[in-house]
Amino acid sequence: MNLREFLLDQGIKEGLLEEVDRFREFYALEGNLALRVPEPAGYFFGKDIWEMCITAILEGEHILLSGPKATGKNLLADNICALFGRPQWNVSFHVNTDSASLIGTDTFIDNRVQLRKGAVYECAIHGGFGVFDEINMAKNDAIVVLHSALDYRKMIDIPGYEKIKLHEATRFIGTMNYEYAGTKELNEALVSRFLVVDIPQVEKNKLMLILEGYFPEADVDKLSQFAGLFLDLQIKSENGEISTKAVDLRGMISCIKTIRRGLQPKLAVGMGVTGKTFDEYEKEIVGDVIRTRIPESWTSEDVFPGK
Repeated sequence: MNLREFLLDQGIKEGLLEEVDRFREFYALEGNLALRVPEPAGYFFGKDIWEMCITAILEGEHILLSGPKATGKNLLADNICALFGRPQWNVSFHVNTDSASLIGTDTFIDNRVQLRKGAVYECAIHGGFGVFDEINMAKNDAIVVLHSALDYRKMIDIPGYEKIKLHEATRFIGTMNYEYAGTKELNEALVSRFLVVDIPQVEKNKLMLILEGYFPEADVDKLSQFAGLFLDLQIKSENGEISTKAVDLRGMISCIKTIRRGLQPKLAVGMGVTGKTFDEYEKEIVGDVIRTRIPESWTSEDVFPGK
């Protein structure tokens, strides 16, 4: 099932998807940028969230995906880029991400000083979709660039070079985990440049759809125990008993992949779940939760009986 068929199956109106088709046709993709269009490893579940994102993008708005860890924000960002068929530039904010890394920096090429273009510059001239991962970790120096790129004037002034106008297809998608370690409050001016989409915690039925999508050959009852393990850890994290480190859906999916490859489940969850936390006390709590869901006697064949 391709992404368009998946969205129709989710209940997205066909008329809305036809508008997306017209967007893709109008803003034809340059051939050498096709490799930058992501190929999603999975699909994001959630009709309302999809409709909010699609309509906002069609109206020329930038969107901010806000939600706890392991709710699929980055997967959704990749899905949006794929649906609209736009090249993606991804910026992950950290202590070294500054205005030069976003716009570009001077470099010496062919005996001349030239601008080595940054992710925001490339997005602006090619009509790409820029994904700002953990935008609430951005330093003040980088936020100045974001204000300019996201402004309604859609112009970016490159110091020492020309002023450039954003391509009409350019959109920016921010992701943030509120109150995540190392983050800070976003200022009001920056938030006002986005439409904010709250991504809720993953629930059991949605989690099972995700896992069954990845592992259709797995035993459903066993898969349900892995889903239950993830939700149990999520509750313990919400209650402050453990950090969010072990609440890692990517880690859970990777762990089940190794079981499919033949690894004993006990060892797999050690890598994909327990190993994500480094505090001994927290490891014990996570280990207790695992033992209630994943018996040590389980083998790979118990989870994947057809292998």
